[in-house]
Amino acid sequence: MARYTGPKSKIARKFGEAIFGDDKSFEKKNYPPGQHGNNRRRGKKSEYSIQLMEKQKAKYTYGILEKQFRNLFQTAKRKEGVAGEILLQLCESRLDNVVYRMGISPTRSGARQLVSHRHITVNGELVNIPSYSLKAGDVVGVREKSKSLQSIQDSLTASSAVYEWISWNSEKKEGTYVSIPERLQIPENIKEQLIVELYSK
Repeated sequence: MARYTGPKSKIARKFGEAIFGDDKSFEKKNYPPGQHGNNRRRGKKSEYSIQLMEKQKAKYTYGILEKQFRNLFQTAKRKEGVAGEILLQLCESRLDNVVYRMGISPTRSGARQLVSHRHITVNGELVNIPSYSLKAGDVVGVREKSKSLQSIQDSLTASSAVYEWISWNSEKKEGTYVSIPERLQIPENIKEQLIVELYSK
């Protein structure tokens, strides 16, 4: 499956929440997409259907394809601790996600593009792999030549989110991935246990 490039509002409506951030279209049509919209009768969902929807929601939220997501789950399962929690921590540790959390880009897809186009450094070195996994203490910054990019400046100006596991230096345009976030610190509304149950079948 290739990466989804269609209308994001449609996906947000499918899950019943604005998983891609503020969305005026979603606010206007806060019901599932489709020909019959609000009036369509839906029977009780099966356990499998509920688990699958949760997995799809997590994949779309973080912009990860199926194979990558399954690999992350296998990695999470091998580690000590709660597999679902570790899975979300691995998603949060991705470079594109941290660039988004730092406010360098207003969306994860935008953050992925900045990384791919070589605008981002890790510990002073250029890294162009969005799935690059960060460790506690890694310093993520904007490449010197890219600091004047209007899109980055606009995003940083508009950003107001603060996360306990990330510190940001606005003068240097760089931040530190201080620590791996605890589950309670991750704001995403994802029921990770359902994903674990789905992959464990």
